[in-house]
Amino acid sequence: MDSDERKLFILDTNVLLHEPLSIYSFQEHDIVIPMTVLEELDNIKDRQKDVSREARVAIRTLEDLFRDATPEQITSGICLKDTSGGGCSGLISIVADHHLPGGEEVFTNKEADNRIINLALYLQSFRKDRLVVLVTKDINMRLKAKGAGLSKVEDYRTDQLIDDIRLLAKGFQKIEGAFWDKVGQCETESHGRDVFHRMDESVLQGTHINQYLIDEAASFAGRVQKREQGSLFIKDIGYERMMNRHAWGVHPKNIYQAMALDALLDPTLDLVILTGPAGCGKTLLAVAAALELVIERGIYERIIVTRNTPEIAESIGFLPGTEEEKMLPWLAAVTDTLEVLHKHDESRETSLQYIMEQANIQFKSVNFMRGRSFQNTLVLLDECQNLTASQLKTIITRCGEGTKIVCSGNLAQIDSNYLTPVTSGLTYIVERFKDFEGSANIFLNGVVRSRLASFAEENL
Repeated sequence: MDSDERKLFILDTNVLLHEPLSIYSFQEHDIVIPMTVLEELDNIKDRQKDVSREARVAIRTLEDLFRDATPEQITSGICLKDTSGGGCSGLISIVADHHLPGGEEVFTNKEADNRIINLALYLQSFRKDRLVVLVTKDINMRLKAKGAGLSKVEDYRTDQLIDDIRLLAKGFQKIEGAFWDKVGQCETESHGRDVFHRMDESVLQGTHINQYLIDEAASFAGRVQKREQGSLFIKDIGYERMMNRHAWGVHPKNIYQAMALDALLDPTLDLVILTGPAGCGKTLLAVAAALELVIERGIYERIIVTRNTPEIAESIGFLPGTEEEKMLPWLAAVTDTLEVLHKHDESRETSLQYIMEQANIQFKSVNFMRGRSFQNTLVLLDECQNLTASQLKTIITRCGEGTKIVCSGNLAQIDSNYLTPVTSGLTYIVERFKDFEGSANIFLNGVVRSRLASFAEENL
């Protein structure tokens, strides 16, 4: 590509925090790293523990690139090798943005975002032969840059698998009318206690492995078992049978909870993803199924409960006690659920203590999960909407043989400054794992907590 056709991308700090190796995503174009970005990474690597690892990875990556470069080469740009290890895909440079030569700066305030925007406007003015693009995940910064006169501002979307959260796979397909009216005749075969239906793939288009199939007539419930040579193999679960499933005394209140409970209790599924609004029963079902699988069935040896929020990263070190004692305030949703499950016991506190010991329940901070490996463990990962794709990858890859992980979250309750519903790690794994034979995803449609909670979810 000719040099005048290559774009000049200016990366904001939050892009490198979101994906530390994002510099390799701009193939055949040039990249500018403002000096302010390096300063922010330096501050973050030690202070903001939730993204400190990403900051350190980004710094090490840049250090490896510029290790042998001279100051003149760093400013003018050095060759950025493409991911295949071949030739030069573009140039990457570091530019001082504190005192820009020529012309007045639009923003005189030396706040970090303003300095980066000033640099982008400077390059747009003095490099008219190039298209200058500021890349940032900060919505307000994008508005400020456009308002200041920058012609091209973009979000970083290389890892974005869908453009609209409404397109996110829900894990089930609801068929109008009766299932058998749509399907008609098909081959049926039995394998032990399980019944499977084989039908042409064109009859049910857009299905995924382990996707549930239900109908409006409430007469059929099944799950896509496999796809083979243009045919679908559907496991017939039975609508009424699935509604009558229970775990640790918990019965599903609707068909969505029934599908979730079926997936949670299936030991052949290594990953179960639960999404949905607040009050739909994600935590209750996950905890009840975990107790059933560990204590009653003995399939797993222990339960590890973990979650991540910005408050944990900043405050956990100041709370008294051990790691588990520090985590308890942040995992109150789980402990509250345990209390609900045993509220009718004669001595609730004694029951809870007994259950915690029998199930070997451990509360861990997600920040201390790296480098560990879990065998024969059921991991409950709550509030996944606040995790990036790389953070979720780090946790999921910790799971060894005989381990099941349950990820749950509500994409309407993202607290992170760097994530949106379409870029959340929860969205990412839903899309990535939707055709993996060892995982299932369920969107629990409907609030069952109370009529007040249901009204608030719909109207506030």
